[in-house]
Amino acid sequence: MDEVPKKQIRARYDDGTVTVYQAFRPEIADAAVADGRWPDTFRHDRMTWIKPSFRWLMHRSDWARGEGQERILGVVITRQGFDAALEAAVLSSYRPGVHASKADWQRELRRSGARVQWDPERDLHLRPLPHRSLQLGLSGELVRRYTAEWLVRIEDLTPLARELHATRDAALLPPERPYPMPPGAAARLGAG
Repeated sequence: MDEVPKKQIRARYDDGTVTVYQAFRPEIADAAVADGRWPDTFRHDRMTWIKPSFRWLMHRSDWARGEGQERILGVVITRQGFDAALEAAVLSSYRPGVHASKADWQRELRRSGARVQWDPERDLHLRPLPHRSLQLGLSGELVRRYTAEWLVRIEDLTPLARELHATRDAALLPPERPYPMPPGAAARLGAG
């Protein structure tokens, strides 16, 4: 078995789309699934975090049991949009060797509408694994593009989350595989 790189995006994707996951309150999730778009109650004025790792979201939402995270949505967006967000992203914290200086990182952070955090990936029992999973935070214009321009469809994956919580059957997991990062993004985001 090949060793998993320390930082790697693993996602469910095809030639044109990538699926990211988010947890929401029922009133937002119900409207989003019913209408196939984000409702007016979706907050465009704050950073929204998307995760291409289903298991990491299960950890974050405690299997869709966390307050305000009772519903799990699979948000299918264009790969072009996902790649644009990665190309715009800056690490959420300063890393020597990735950034020329702390001042350069702070300048990049102020200009960017996207943040990246690398958090420990999780197994089916939500224990941390030795490799990291991407979280991508979007703000400003990138949130608008995510919710309108890049959106393909919204899937309700809450029943899947509950079944996985009950069974821990790995065969039920969404099929995630290494995602090819846009040129230059891997080194800039500390994955190279």
